[in-house]
Amino acid sequence: MSTPLQIELPSLEGALALAGYRDENLKLLASQTGASLVLRGQELFVAGTDNGVALAQRLVQALEPLWSQGQPVTSADIMTARQALDTDRVDELQAIHQDVVARTRRGEVIRAKTFRQKRYVKALRSTDMVFCIGPAGTGKTFLATLVGVQALLNNEFERLILTRPAVEAGERLGFLPGDLQQKVNPYLRPLYDALHELVDPEKIANLMERGIIEVAPLAYMRGRTLNNAFVIMDEAQNTTPGQMKMVLTRLGFKSRMVVTGDVTQTDLPSDQTSGLAVAQKILQGVNGIDFCQLNQADVVRHPLVQRIVAAYETYEGTSAPRRGGKP
Repeated sequence: MSTPLQIELPSLEGALALAGYRDENLKLLASQTGASLVLRGQELFVAGTDNGVALAQRLVQALEPLWSQGQPVTSADIMTARQALDTDRVDELQAIHQDVVARTRRGEVIRAKTFRQKRYVKALRSTDMVFCIGPAGTGKTFLATLVGVQALLNNEFERLILTRPAVEAGERLGFLPGDLQQKVNPYLRPLYDALHELVDPEKIANLMERGIIEVAPLAYMRGRTLNNAFVIMDEAQNTTPGQMKMVLTRLGFKSRMVVTGDVTQTDLPSDQTSGLAVAQKILQGVNGIDFCQLNQADVVRHPLVQRIVAAYETYEGTSAPRRGGKP
């Protein structure tokens, strides 16, 4: 055992941000380094072997741009910092910390938390057609919506269009109450949720009335040419190959399209092939199209979600198609 290391943190707010809820971050840092980390007020005590203490100190230092500003540190931040140290990518890690994708209505900073998310955000900002494939909780739709809203507010595009297939899982649309828009709204709720993080509800209603923001089921895209628009197609694994081709060929001039989904989860009938899986095979390597692959290490929801995804991947096998809706 080495002599315990004492790190003086500049503020109580920063100390709490580093420790996390119920000291979850300190526990994760301990499991990653083999050291013991105890926070007393603004003093962090680190004990263990020389190597363990040194690694813990380097991780705390690598995360300093976050906790020193009182920004919450997540498990994804810690794992990305560990990866950066292991692969000599500390400069890239600093770029992730410095790149603010957007701020929520409450002033919270949103940024990429992993190297793969950082690459995804870069593609969202620069590539005309982006496919993002990965499990639930990896930020596929949320990051795309953030970048799309920011681009809209910066007058890079005239419209933001969010769409997804209204695949029936259990109830049929005809038995749901209300008109057609009310019937499909439950399928579009995740897109509304992402919008509400960034834009006041009253402003969203105004933008939708003016056609600047459109949230619609996939069927509404047929026969259209989407010019000067940032288009997001969510839950693309629930499209048929024909629907996928139809949507992709809607792309007009001065437009960008983002297609998100998880090929391992589909609500299509068992005899129907996913359009996303087919597109992944056909369009790989096509100039102007970027494929971004996220995995369970990129999950940024509750830490338990990451463990759930990993457990399912272990049990079912990553190569076998899986059925069932998105958590």
